[in-house]
Amino acid sequence: MPRPPVRTSIAPAPSEPSVKIEKLLDSTGASKKTADFQKNQTIFSEGDAADTVLYLRKGLVRLSVTSHKGKEAVLEMLRPGDFFGTWSLAEHAFRMATAIAMEPTTVRIISRNEMHRVLNTNGLSAGFILALLEKNIRIGRDLANVLLNSTEKRLARKLLLLGLYGKQNKTGITLPEGVTQQTLAEMIGTTRTRVNFFMNRFKRLGLIEYDGRLKIRHSLSRFALVD
Repeated sequence: MPRPPVRTSIAPAPSEPSVKIEKLLDSTGASKKTADFQKNQTIFSEGDAADTVLYLRKGLVRLSVTSHKGKEAVLEMLRPGDFFGTWSLAEHAFRMATAIAMEPTTVRIISRNEMHRVLNTNGLSAGFILALLEKNIRIGRDLANVLLNSTEKRLARKLLLLGLYGKQNKTGITLPEGVTQQTLAEMIGTTRTRVNFFMNRFKRLGLIEYDGRLKIRHSLSRFALVD
């Protein structure tokens, strides 16, 4: 008996960076140091010293890990309002993943010691915990998707989630330039060949278009939930 698809709702579209969290950070006297990164530039690498927490103000960031054999897996796509590098707060001496900017990106940089201090002031801890919970919900949905859905449905769902970062019009959503078939394969735990096979099928069904940039049509959302 085949397993039914996971019927999770698509997460709400990402909004502008949380003004409330930014104001709380400012009110604690936290460092306002920022750094800008160009598309495909590495923010930090797996194994780097972990002594800061980063807050994503603008852009899109890919978080990935690499096995000893060189196989890469994409853990998450981070959006404005996300904290990352937070494992340093648990006294991890080294980064556990690699963060790469998928488009021009700006991050706010806060030292580990300073972040420990500000989490105990002005209610910032509540906002920080909420941001982490939202990330954990997204990770949990992705895990359920990998465990219970077919490769084809996993790909359809991932395209829909990535569409939240794209530019929308009446016919569909154009995805960010950095979303390649190899990236999609790493995100859903399959090969580029399999992704290419299903992408061609989606194109024949009129669910996606490709004209230099990948566009997903709104009908893909119905396909992703069909038994």
